[in-house]
Amino acid sequence: MRVFDTHAHYDSGAFNADRMEVLASMPEQGVDLILNPGCDLETSRTAVELAEQFPFVYAAVGVHPSDCGEWTDQWLEQLRSLVAHPKVRAIGEIGLDYYWKDNPPRPLQQTVFRRQMELAQDLGLPVIIHDREAHQDCLSIVRDYPQVRGVYHCYSGSLEDAKVLVKLGWMLSFTGVITYKNARKALEVIDWLPMDRIMIETDSPYLTPEPFRGKRNDSGKVHLVAETIARVKGVQADEVARITLENGKRFFQI
Repeated sequence: MRVFDTHAHYDSGAFNADRMEVLASMPEQGVDLILNPGCDLETSRTAVELAEQFPFVYAAVGVHPSDCGEWTDQWLEQLRSLVAHPKVRAIGEIGLDYYWKDNPPRPLQQTVFRRQMELAQDLGLPVIIHDREAHQDCLSIVRDYPQVRGVYHCYSGSLEDAKVLVKLGWMLSFTGVITYKNARKALEVIDWLPMDRIMIETDSPYLTPEPFRGKRNDSGKVHLVAETIARVKGVQADEVARITLENGKRFFQI
């Protein structure tokens, strides 16, 4: 099984002790490609540096809603300069997060989200969306930029919203969360979702799939996401891996 982990944070401090060794081990574990999105300017730069060091690693650059508290529009120009790197393939991770009470104010999150959607529109790049407890506001902003295509990473919305996003031409991506016992809503979405709109990811070092939940996640476990989707769809895991690999390559133009 050859897979594409379309969302993994190897810039995270959780990998400080062995980052290079973990990444170097991925091809022999069946991982053909990895996309590392940034969450602020520093991690976006790190994502680009990692993409320079490993031929199978690509980067996205962006400011996460939880990290936008100090935002100024100068940051846009720094993101624009990072995008000039040939291995940067998307703007992300961007979006809205209303879950954490100490996150930046919602109006600021929305402004920063819009600024980065505008950047993606200007540059003709796809976006990687983080949407946590902000489904309607997130969808409303997405609708305002019909020229921008994107993926909802770690999709947690309803089947109804999934149908809207598919109609808009968007992709949905799934993590190890779908292996958890309370994952009924996501599995309902996967059951309906056309295979050409699905991508798989780990969100490493977070959201480790069963039976490794509670341990640090890495791309070597993304096959467990493919296997869960295969059970829902009634197809072979190799087929899910092949299709999601092609979907990811097409989406990120790799």
